[in-house]
Amino acid sequence: MRPVRSVARAMLSAIFVANGTQAMVYPDPLVPRAKRVTDQVAPLIGKAPVQMPRDARSLVRFNGAVQTLAGLLLATGRGRRAAAVVLAGSVVPTTLAGHAFWQQRDPRQRRTQRVQFMKNIGMLGGLLLAALDTEGRPSLRYRTGRFMGDQRRSIQRGVRSARRDARIRVKSVSMGRHLPG
Repeated sequence: MRPVRSVARAMLSAIFVANGTQAMVYPDPLVPRAKRVTDQVAPLIGKAPVQMPRDARSLVRFNGAVQTLAGLLLATGRGRRAAAVVLAGSVVPTTLAGHAFWQQRDPRQRRTQRVQFMKNIGMLGGLLLAALDTEGRPSLRYRTGRFMGDQRRSIQRGVRSARRDARIRVKSVSMGRHLPG
């Protein structure tokens, strides 16, 4: 199953690497559509503890860089789960800015944008699956629960053993025998 996962991740990440690189190099065609979202997000960015750009062109380029880097990480399998989460987070504003089919008046444009919107929703689903994929290994939650159960059983065994030893000592003292130790 490992080769299938590797190929699937590469296939899923290809569009992010291609479109992210395109957005970094040629952001201007994307700026008008992105402005709808970036104008709403800019005040929130201004409150961030680190300096970030607030203009639409810089944010388009930044999003492109994030998509390119996270797409490459997902494709190579390095930090794949974190990369999938980052890409999922970047798909939402990209989809809202780029494929707002509900704002289209022309039926043909509306249909085209709805298809693109649904494509992005499908990619978001794939990214969520990639983010949750443990490659067949038990999840951290399962392993933690298993560890805690093992520790609890170990403590219970120790308590039973201590009680048994105490009963034996009490019995031997009451019979007048002294056990070593």
